[in-house]
Amino acid sequence: MSHRHLQRRKGFSLLELLAVITILAVIAAVVIPRITASKKSAQEEVNKQNIAEINAAVERWYFEKGAYPKNNLSDIGTDVNFFPEGIPRNPVDNSRYRLDSKTHRVK
Repeated sequence: MSHRHLQRRKGFSLLELLAVITILAVIAAVVIPRITASKKSAQEEVNKQNIAEINAAVERWYFEKGAYPKNNLSDIGTDVNFFPEGIPRNPVDNSRYRLDSKTHRVK
């Protein structure tokens, strides 16, 4: 046996490192866009749910109080019987929800 075969390898070759980095880059290129798309669709679903809950609370407010809440929802938002933690914000653009003055529904 030659002296060269008896030596132990102490690390990875440059080719092995490049192969691993390439594989990780390909995986990242596939996974990252899916995560961002999932986040956006989740935010849109939460937004729809928030709108439905606020509209239901507005209807309940009307039946209990005999009048609709303010368009900026400041009165219903501070009533802990309706929203104990306050009215949530729109998760898509972080804006506040408002009532349409004609339909009394969240836009």
